[in-house]
Amino acid sequence: MLRAALLLSLALLTGCAIGPQSRESRANYDFGLPRADQDASARLQHDLIVADVSAPQWMGNSGIYYRLAYQDATRPRAYALSHWVMPPAALLGQRLRASIARASKAGVFTSADGVRAGYTLRLELEEFSQVFDAADKSRAVLRLRASLTRQRDLVAQQGFSLERPAATPNAEGGVRALIAASDAAGEKLVDWLAANMKK
Repeated sequence: MLRAALLLSLALLTGCAIGPQSRESRANYDFGLPRADQDASARLQHDLIVADVSAPQWMGNSGIYYRLAYQDATRPRAYALSHWVMPPAALLGQRLRASIARASKAGVFTSADGVRAGYTLRLELEEFSQVFDAADKSRAVLRLRASLTRQRDLVAQQGFSLERPAATPNAEGGVRALIAASDAAGEKLVDWLAANMKK
């Protein structure tokens, strides 16, 4: 009896050893290393507070979302094994604040810094997903609304919509395309701020 139990245990252990050795591992993404734009011209002349980016409640987690436009574009879905390291609004906020700081001769602050500045920028993220037009063709879609205020008075408000093609129809391709769209949004945002922060 004991010998039979030992043989059964040995067979089970051998079966585990020759079975699948590992499952797909979870991948976590951020926006990569900060951009090193040595030639970026400092066009912004005034202190600016960049408030935390707000986003819809369904985007308040670390999911990397995609939509199957060829089936039902009204259903945002999240990759099971791929995630951002933090909610996308927080990552986007860091990236945009860095873009603005590179183009500024003055101070760029967060709301948590507790300083007063001439202007405040509020950003609302409306869409940040990989959209599949076909099973093998996708693009990053980023939409946000910017509001610039000065001493609580609205100076300007603008919607931004950017798209970038994904090189591969998977989470990695979506991530890289969303980062490219975010960097393009940063450039457009700096141009818009330069045109509206006059005094």
